[in-house]
Amino acid sequence: MATIVMDRIGRLFINLQQVRAVPQMLTEVAPSMPGTLRDTEVPGFFRERYIHAGYRPLHQGWRYYFLSLFQRHNETINVWTHLLGSLLVLVKFLQLAETVDFIHDAHAWPLLILLLSSLAYMACSTVAHLLAAKSEFYHYCFFFLDYVGVAQYQYGSAVAHFYYAVEPDYHQWVSSVFMPTASFLCCLSCLGCCYGKYRNHSLRVWVRKVGQVVPSAMAYAWDTSPVFHRLLLWPTSHSDDITAAASGVVGDSAISFHGGQVAFFLSSAFFFTNPLPERLFPGHCDFLGQGHQLFHVFLVICTLCQIQASHLDYLGRRPLYTQLHGERGAAATIYLVQYGATQVVCVCIAVFMARKVKRLLDCRDKSK
Repeated sequence: MATIVMDRIGRLFINLQQVRAVPQMLTEVAPSMPGTLRDTEVPGFFRERYIHAGYRPLHQGWRYYFLSLFQRHNETINVWTHLLGSLLVLVKFLQLAETVDFIHDAHAWPLLILLLSSLAYMACSTVAHLLAAKSEFYHYCFFFLDYVGVAQYQYGSAVAHFYYAVEPDYHQWVSSVFMPTASFLCCLSCLGCCYGKYRNHSLRVWVRKVGQVVPSAMAYAWDTSPVFHRLLLWPTSHSDDITAAASGVVGDSAISFHGGQVAFFLSSAFFFTNPLPERLFPGHCDFLGQGHQLFHVFLVICTLCQIQASHLDYLGRRPLYTQLHGERGAAATIYLVQYGATQVVCVCIAVFMARKVKRLLDCRDKSK
């Protein structure tokens, strides 16, 4: 017994020594890492409005950009907000996997798609903000990847809302067109964002924003329409216990989380479209306080509310969604296949736009 205890103490001591060595390793690496630059020292495509400093130099080794995760620059908070957000979603995923049969219960697959798409969009965003400073070509490529992540999250939201949150009368109106339309809008949103990024400095800011925001807004409005409809009906259905019992729903514990996800998403959209507060304090939000950082934070909270609401609906509305989508969950199988197909199309869009960027840069280099 004493030997076992001593062995465990020894292992703990070794682990603590390794942890204590991390700051020293970073200190040794830090002097070899280039400092950040001002906006006048980087190419125009790399600059952000009202952000005057904290830009990382281009054309460094990949090791530098990965280690810049621990460096103070104007993308540090953008990286960490979605990195930590993805870890929160992963923890939630592991918690749900203990009680939800994601393999054998087809009715759980829409929730699985939402979880996977949430992890993916945060991971893509983290990679984009961390590595996009490598070069102009990689800048575009990684943000195209980011837009693919956003598009597949839109699909994950659509399938979760349509499967779990939809009311019978709304389902009757849109059952044959909802998911095909959602899939089309995902692809349109990906194309609009990629093309807007591609024409980043050849179009006026408002034109580029319209090209990026309008398709995404259309996708959000359509994908979340079952939730909007349910929120509008909630005061009536909440006061009518007979109606709730007839539809197989006793109480509605998810409604507050649905309201929260809408409120937090609209808040995130505000900061995405408006560079605040940096527009009011140019040069003072280079590290902390950027509107895009607030956009990330609100979007993470929105996603967590959305996952919680969908899980509660999965638990509490089973009689309703099995009636609407089939006892065996055949519709969920179709949506899972459609999810994969939609992502293939979005990846093809991103690859096509990356090739356009490559040709453009090659032509520019030849003309010099």
